[in-house]
Amino acid sequence: MCGYCKRGVCLECLALVEDALACRDRHEAEVHAANLAGRRHHLQSQRLAAGYLRNAIFYGLVGSLFSAFGVLQYRFLGLQAVFLLMIGLFLLYAAVANLAESRRFR
Repeated sequence: MCGYCKRGVCLECLALVEDALACRDRHEAEVHAANLAGRRHHLQSQRLAAGYLRNAIFYGLVGSLFSAFGVLQYRFLGLQAVFLLMIGLFLLYAAVANLAESRRFR
């Protein structure tokens, strides 16, 4: 089948464009452009996944620090420590959400 028009192609009319089949002298350029777009899409999704993973690591580390500081300083700071703990928990939630998004783009 032609990768562009999706019609069956006989051996005389067949052209191999990279890994795809196309109608000879009719759809070779279109199939080549579709292959390039597919590769670009794949690279872009890998970049997005890496970005979400970096965000997840950063939010996890900072959230852990805020949470630990809030718990350890509760005796001395009172409600201010609870506020720091809430910020830490929110950042940990953001880390989990970013980790889930990074897995979606893999």
